[in-house]
Amino acid sequence: MTLQRRAAPEPQGMLKLRLWVRLLRAVRVVEVELRRRLRAEFGETLPRFDVMAALARQKTGMTMTEVSRFLMVSNGNVTGIIDRLVQEGMVVRIANAQDRRATVVRATPKGLRHFARMAQAHEAWVNEILARFPPAQGHALIDLLDALTAATRSGAKAS
Repeated sequence: MTLQRRAAPEPQGMLKLRLWVRLLRAVRVVEVELRRRLRAEFGETLPRFDVMAALARQKTGMTMTEVSRFLMVSNGNVTGIIDRLVQEGMVVRIANAQDRRATVVRATPKGLRHFARMAQAHEAWVNEILARFPPAQGHALIDLLDALTAATRSGAKAS
């Protein structure tokens, strides 16, 4: 994959806007393909996969608020997903001994096995989708995106 540069300079504001649109477009193209494959192979949605991924990382479980914060979505979005995962035996709700208002959710062994199969396929799909992206460019892009994230977070805190 080669990088292309524009010959004529453009106003900085326009450059930043084009960069933002390109970032969104790239993420959406990959996301649409991953959603399609999850649905076709596992009958799953990306939000359900994301919830299971969060719970698989925290074997002891997470509160609903922790899941929401981790995924950067509202509690309402997570509640419906958790309800269905509980009905299917993929997740359990556990009373929180420290805070009776909060409930801990944890993946069941069945849920962890299901997630492990999806995660293996997901990793293969991402590798396939990004296969033509050279490792050196991948590392450089990761560094740039990490810098963007850090700058955005520090700028948001300064506001």
